[in-house]
Amino acid sequence: MACSSCPSESEGTYRDPRWLRILWIALAINAGMFAVEITAGLVGGSRALQADALDFLGDAANYAISLGVAGMVLAWRARAALVKGATIIAFGIYVLVSTLLAMRGGGVPQAPVMGAVGVAALLANVGVAALLYRYRDGDANMRSVWICSRNDAIGNIAVLAAAAGVFGTGQAWPDLVVAAIMAGLALWGGGQVLRQALGELRSGNVTGSRSAPSSGQSA
Repeated sequence: MACSSCPSESEGTYRDPRWLRILWIALAINAGMFAVEITAGLVGGSRALQADALDFLGDAANYAISLGVAGMVLAWRARAALVKGATIIAFGIYVLVSTLLAMRGGGVPQAPVMGAVGVAALLANVGVAALLYRYRDGDANMRSVWICSRNDAIGNIAVLAAAAGVFGTGQAWPDLVVAAIMAGLALWGGGQVLRQALGELRSGNVTGSRSAPSSGQSA
């Protein structure tokens, strides 16, 4: 489930060195699992795996933005979020179109590949969520990152359910249904990111960095 929240809006979040280390670990795990899932999805013919890879892509972008532009002014954070949102939407459109085309006569995905990679993805998200667990009651940014990782585990369970459905029925429709739902969620999440980023760029405060404008400054 693509997250639309960016944990980069508060500088206070980054005062904890352990939090920074966890973000780096989470970034590496999510980027690695995106590569694994998108490859397995293409090789195994699973649209659900490709859609689930969007979650890892979105989260990796989230962590990268947090670590790379957190100290910059809001305008640059908003521009980075625009790239993130556009990338998620592009992959979401790809998965959705490929899913619709597969409904017209695609092959049956490889259930064992779906199951094995789905389990690995679930373990990855549970591991990240466990690392972030101690920050679940922190500020809004910390909490949002933990909630995203927790919710992503639900998406992994959906992929495993699709794998079981493909294995049990010998048909592709369980994979396609899950893929269509997850691609739709990715498009929605990417759209949320774009709307928020565009709103920040249009805001009168977007040029502000760390201090409020002086009273004599025009809006």
